[in-house]
Amino acid sequence: MPQSKPFPKICVALGAATPEQLFAHAKREIEEGDTFLEFRLDYLEYPEQGIDVLKRVLAAWPDVSILATCRRHQNHGRFNGSVEEQLRLLELAIEAGALAIDVEIETAEVAAEHVSRIRNHTRLVVSYHNFETTPNLDQVLRRMMRIPADAYKVVSTARKQTDNARVLALARSHPRVPLIVLAMGEVGFPTRVLSTASGGLYSYAAPLAAEGTAAGQVTARVLRHLYRIEKLGKATRLYGVIADPVRHSISPAVHNRAFQAKRIDAVYLPLLVHPTQLKDFMQAANQLALAGFSVTIPHKQKIIRYLDVIDPLTRRIGAVNTVWKKGGKWRGTNTDAAAVTGPLSRMLKPSKSSILVVGNGGAARGAAYALVDMGAKVAVTGRNPDRIRALAKMCDAEPVLREKLAGRYFDALVHATPLGMFPHPDSCFFDGNIPADIVFDMVYNPLETLLIRRAREQNKTVINGLEMFIEQAAKQFEIWTGEQPPIPAMKKAALEALHIK
Repeated sequence: MPQSKPFPKICVALGAATPEQLFAHAKREIEEGDTFLEFRLDYLEYPEQGIDVLKRVLAAWPDVSILATCRRHQNHGRFNGSVEEQLRLLELAIEAGALAIDVEIETAEVAAEHVSRIRNHTRLVVSYHNFETTPNLDQVLRRMMRIPADAYKVVSTARKQTDNARVLALARSHPRVPLIVLAMGEVGFPTRVLSTASGGLYSYAAPLAAEGTAAGQVTARVLRHLYRIEKLGKATRLYGVIADPVRHSISPAVHNRAFQAKRIDAVYLPLLVHPTQLKDFMQAANQLALAGFSVTIPHKQKIIRYLDVIDPLTRRIGAVNTVWKKGGKWRGTNTDAAAVTGPLSRMLKPSKSSILVVGNGGAARGAAYALVDMGAKVAVTGRNPDRIRALAKMCDAEPVLREKLAGRYFDALVHATPLGMFPHPDSCFFDGNIPADIVFDMVYNPLETLLIRRAREQNKTVINGLEMFIEQAAKQFEIWTGEQPPIPAMKKAALEALHIK
């Protein structure tokens, strides 16, 4: 096979319905600075038209590298032709100047001799895809390596975080085998960031102007600038946020910007963990060597059973939002509590104030305990009477049933439920008058919640959730790194992330 230039770290997968769209997408990516593109010829109604686009692109931008793929419908592609027709199209792509071709293992196995001849003229990527689960990957790789190739692409579907750990371990345990490893789906997103740092040749990204060709893809811009995948290595410390849902979180934007501002070799990832998967996640956290992680809905209380050390106040609160590993032990604390009392204390004296806490989850517990400790006269309310009574009893506060709020009034109100949070911004605990002078909404996405809007209309003093979010995130950063948090950079990143959404 002729010598070829190495694969760049990010390949933008282009699947377009028409030649015009394919060229337009390619042009936009190239102008953005991305020069490694996958042409999914099978997305075109007439795949041979993609060859002309390939020629046009290379004529205009000779430095661009193109990976040609024409996946058959039997293998979750869109090409309805025979194996022979598929390979002939790929040969045309080679003649047009493609850097490499991707042939699924099913085709390579039934046309091994033909595929071998093709490899004399270009780089061959043999690919395996599992759209349901993550199987025994060593068995998969042994099967694939029976076909001589220049790279082996192993793509599974992650259902839990240990699937990601197994996918990345495959690359680390075969350093001499040229591999591309990924797990599809939102759960599998961390593999798209970490695959190259684990020894994979490159990762896949979605185009700027269209949907990606696989679940979980994000744009090359996000991979390069937010997660800095081209600069990650084996020494990079890993952090993240566990939640369900997690896609809306602005924590990755904020913490990654903080690491960049302080020139710390670390990356922070969104980690989708379903409520029944905490034990699996902790196993994955050890396998991936996570240095620490944030905890949010719905895991703040249940995570405690998996931790080795918890400080006394956090134990009383019964909710953890910050975890880190030190001395081989998982340690937990709650930075939410101080992030509530800080902004409130700038507006009133808690020891001389009455404060209503709305909610009964981990965030509400933290707020209630912290405010009671500061001497505030705390009342708690919410939608579940039994939980409200239980929380009030635990933290020595007054339980107030929702229907009994009429006629009551407080110096401040702390809203600690998910009501009004993206993707359901039209919900609000209070339909009419809000019974407090100061309204503190913990929800930060959207920044202007329905509760905040109603409070402004009623001439209340408001504290939006971003103030609390930045304060608790800054404390997390300090715990994890031992360094002073770059708060202006973190706030700027948060505002940018919220504007994008």
